Amino acid sequence: MSWNPSLEPHCPEAGSLDAIETLIVPRARDLGAFEVRRALPAPKRQMVGPFIFFDQMGPVEFLTGQGIDIRPHPHIGLGTVTYLFEGEFQHRDSLGTDQMIHPGAVNWMVAGNGVTHSERTSEATRQGRSRLAGIQTWVALPEAEEDSAARFEHHGKAALPLLEGEGKRLRLIMGRGWGAQAPVGTFTDMFYADAQMEAGAMLPLPEDHEDRGIYVLDGSVIIAGDEFEAGRMMVFRPGDAITIKAGDGGARIMLLGGETLNGPRYIWWNFVASSRDRIEAAKVAWAAGDWAHGRFQLPPGDDAEFIPLPS
Repeated sequence: MSWNPSLEPHCPEAGSLDAIETLIVPRARDLGAFEVRRALPAPKRQMVGPFIFFDQMGPVEFLTGQGIDIRPHPHIGLGTVTYLFEGEFQHRDSLGTDQMIHPGAVNWMVAGNGVTHSERTSEATRQGRSRLAGIQTWVALPEAEEDSAARFEHHGKAALPLLEGEGKRLRLIMGRGWGAQAPVGTFTDMFYADAQMEAGAMLPLPEDHEDRGIYVLDGSVIIAGDEFEAGRMMVFRPGDAITIKAGDGGARIMLLGGETLNGPRYIWWNFVASSRDRIEAAKVAWAAGDWAHGRFQLPPGDDAEFIPLPS
């Protein structure tokens, strides 16, 4: 989820795979109620375009009464992008947002100078068995936006462009690509999409984005004659013409990338910044716990607990 307890992905060398700049094999992390596979940041690749964090959550099945309970926690210097394949959960934040998210919709929370949020399975869903699966990413903000005010956007499934044909079904979640533009407000030129492909279907990557990568969710893909199974992220060299071919069982992939930022970012816990000083200031503010007058507030309706600053 958007809470970042650890950063230990594994990133092997791409070796002789000429079409691929970096091959990332995420490491599974057990968060207690569910498991995530974290692809970004990786030792040899911090970002793909502005994307600095990429988690596959689930799929997981909850019994009656169970669900996720990510307590209120802070962010700075980034935007969180939540996109589900199965299930639902409730997002609350210090802006006063109380938003359910369902498969095919997108939640986009820009932290800017600081925001606090929680993510929990709703009481209605806990009345029976439920499943949850999705992707959560962080987008690092340009330096000029790091001190901006926090904001939140929700766009339902019907609002996101859907491109279909020739054995492919692609939903554009953010940015621009394949001749379409998503309605989500962004700060840099980027793209983020969910594509389902029948066996043998072909999908080109946009050639006019500086950084480009894919993550294989299900099935397999063939790139330059090599086949890659689910749970792999590939990052490609700028400018190369790349076409993704689905394997014999078809594939579901996430496609992401865009303009690179002006430099690397520092990451500590849930904070992203262009300088260590910004992170140190956020640490002090969260540890102070001055919810009434300080930099961070707790979400209305979910202010009885929070995740403390790690020691």
